[in-house]
Formats: sequence, structure tokens, C-alpha cells
Amino acid sequence: MGKVKRALISVSNKRGIVELVKTLHSLDIQILSTGGTSRLLKENGIPLTLVAEYTKSPEMLEGRVKTLHPKIHAGLLAKRDNPEHMQQLTEQHCLPIDMVVVNLYPFEQTIANTNCTLSQAIENIDIGGPTMLRSAAKNFKDVVVVVDPEDYGLIGSKLMKNQGEIDLSLKFTLMKKTFAHTAHYDTVIMNYLEKIEVEKINALLQE
Repeated sequence: MGKVKRALISVSNKRGIVELVKTLHSLDIQILSTGGTSRLLKENGIPLTLVAEYTKSPEMLEGRVKTLHPKIHAGLLAKRDNPEHMQQLTEQHCLPIDMVVVNLYPFEQTIANTNCTLSQAIENIDIGGPTMLRSAAKNFKDVVVVVDPEDYGLIGSKLMKNQGEIDLSLKFTLMKKTFAHTAHYDTVIMNYLEKIEVEKINALLQE
């Protein structure tokens, strides 16, 4: 199965994340994190490495670019049983990332506010989050992908019971859940945009 040695944590909904990451830390799993998530974890005494420190690339464009980096996605997509993949990671100074815990910008909650503007809605379209989730889910055999806080307890107990490993059947279940989640997220965005009249776009963007 392969032990989880390194996890990337970046969540909008912080519920339960401190408890999960404390479990990861107790198993000597290295934590990579970003922004508000990293601040919360540090406040709770959890050591971590900022993604920007690892990639040597600062967050840019008011946070629009944080995790869109080859060192992140190569670490997620590399097949651990493919010597060529692993050699390329070494050559490019990339580390395997064995777990991703991500939930997305709250687009659905944002547009539920009757005062939400088009610009506010657009800023709450997550880009890096879905990209990481899809990379991790594609490589589910080697990467545990967690999108739902309701699964934190299960994941934590499985890791503790199996000395840092997650069985393949659970990885596959989590992968399916992830693609369902990102599909729903994109559908909500599409349905919102479909209701906007093209003729009003300029005016709406000025609000």
C-alpha cells in the first residue's frame, strides 16, 4: 500500500482539520500547507512547511496562484512503481506527496447571498484546489485524496491502525467521491453563469 509520508493540507472549511493533522503529525507525516490553513495549524503547534517555501515560488496575484506548480503536481502524479517517474522527481528536486486534504472555495455559499456580485462570484471559483484534487484522484493508487471533512475521523483511525497506510479499496472510494465533488462544483458554477444575460456582463462587473 505504501505509507503516507507527506500530506498537503489546504482547506476553506477548517472544521476538524486540526484534529486530523495532529494525527498525521503523530505519525511523522510531513505537512505542506498554504495561507489561512497554515496559520491555523501553526497556532495549534503543528510544525509544517509552507508550499511557497517548498516550491520556492511565492503566492501570487492575491492568492490566485499558490499550488499551480510542477513540484506540487509532479509529486502528486508520479507513479511510485515507475522508476522513470521517480528518477524524474529526483532530477527536478520534487518530493512525492502521498495525501491531499483539500476542500474548495465556498462558491455555492457565496452565490446564495442575494447581494453577491458577479466579481465576487468569480473570485470564489477555485482553480488550484480542483486541480490538486484531480491530480491526486487520478493517481489514487499512490495518493490518498480527502475532500470531505466527514471522512477525517475514518482516515485518521485507519492511518493509526495501519501505521500510516490506507488500503487501496478506501483510496478508490475516496477517488470516486472526489470526482463527484468536483463535478458538482463545476455544475454549480455553470448553472450560475447560465443565468447571467450576456448583455449585462459589463455592468455586472462594475458592481
